[in-house]
Amino acid sequence: MNGGEPMIATTGLGRSFDGRWAVRNLSLAIGKGELYGFLGQNGAGKTTTLRLLTGLLRPSEGTLRIAGMDHRADGARLRQVVGFVPDTPPLYDYLTGRQHTALVASLWNVDRRTRDERAERFFDVLGLRDAIDEPCKAASHGTRKKIHLAAVLTTAPQVLLLDEPTTGLDPMSTRRLKDLLLEECARGTTVMLSTHVLEIAEQVCDRVGILAHGRLRAQGTVAELRQRFGDGSLEDVFVRTMEKAESTDDGPAAR
Repeated sequence: MNGGEPMIATTGLGRSFDGRWAVRNLSLAIGKGELYGFLGQNGAGKTTTLRLLTGLLRPSEGTLRIAGMDHRADGARLRQVVGFVPDTPPLYDYLTGRQHTALVASLWNVDRRTRDERAERFFDVLGLRDAIDEPCKAASHGTRKKIHLAAVLTTAPQVLLLDEPTTGLDPMSTRRLKDLLLEECARGTTVMLSTHVLEIAEQVCDRVGILAHGRLRAQGTVAELRQRFGDGSLEDVFVRTMEKAESTDDGPAAR
């Protein structure tokens, strides 16, 4: 992580639903320009964590800061610096991709000229030219995800949160996405992505965190985790982490 205050900082962060903890005691420090991979099985708490960071959910316990802003005192300003691409993008079926991009940019008060300059670049990089002027209703899941990613990037977020960004993408689109995320990080954007595709995390992430039953079980560079858990791929590290969690836990913690 780069020096200075982290762009994403959580301490003892937790969220419960009906007395059961989806995320518990989560402490993170993710630096400016870092690409952080968030790994875990289905139901581990990854999406809940991302929704906490965006302000879509309120923590049940703990604190979080984004770009130096506290979620309790600076919630509205905090949300202006965060871009979120969920697994199922919130597109309006009867808007075109270009219109959706314009709508998102307007919500973030991006002026038209800046919006158009940014959007045209992302349309090209993500291979959207053949789809961007068609109604979103006709787009595949992968194309819908790319449209929303292009729209979010027009707002120039300081922090970009991605939930399973490669779901539905073909190999060429996946490669374009990886290159784009590396470019954004080089520009200073902090990127946090949850993914089941361990090869992507291994290839592009500066660090990864592994979540099980709502708790962070391992964190570090791939090299550090290999050293800690023994030689092998990130998949081997992930499996060993899950096995250890299963042997020591009874499941998600209850209040």
